Amino acid sequence: MLAVNAVKTGQWSTWSPLWMCGRGLSSATVGIIGLGRIGFAVAKRLRPFSISRLLYTGHRAKPYADEVGAEFVTLDDLLAESDFVVASCPLSEETNQLFNAAAFRRMKRTAIFVNTSRGGIVNQPDLYEALSSGIIAAAGLDVTSPEPLPVSDALLTLDNCVVLPHIGSATIETRTAMSILTARNILSALCGKPLPCQLYL
Repeated sequence: MLAVNAVKTGQWSTWSPLWMCGRGLSSATVGIIGLGRIGFAVAKRLRPFSISRLLYTGHRAKPYADEVGAEFVTLDDLLAESDFVVASCPLSEETNQLFNAAAFRRMKRTAIFVNTSRGGIVNQPDLYEALSSGIIAAAGLDVTSPEPLPVSDALLTLDNCVVLPHIGSATIETRTAMSILTARNILSALCGKPLPCQLYL
């Protein structure tokens, strides 16, 4: 966003070697909170970027983690060692406000936090403080609490925080598949058959 705005506002001038430089994935350590279906899909997509280490944490080690070379570690170790921390865990009593001031303080000052799971896993005032005071380097959020995020929210004033309007599934193919699955569930329910995709609470 910063680079796009720089072009639009005339800040793009002569070449400068360090202008708009960010952290690359090559040789980085990436930590994934929750190596479920979505976390595993993220891990597979990271492989071509030549990351150094892939860490994950959760309730237990996953047998399929070896497919992507992921190491099972404690949450504390993941936060301390990761250059990128990717949250892909469900929102539960255990994960509610998981990312708070204490968690951000355990991360590297150069760390980038990415949340594609649920807004409720983050204490947003604590995230604002961590970003504005340099406790962590940057954040990318596809989810917030509430949604939509009010335009007056302090996170939107930060240059090192990118907020997207929960568009992680925003492709025509994905939304079509979601619609078809919903229709199949409705038809199955009306016919008294088991639902193809049932949510268990």
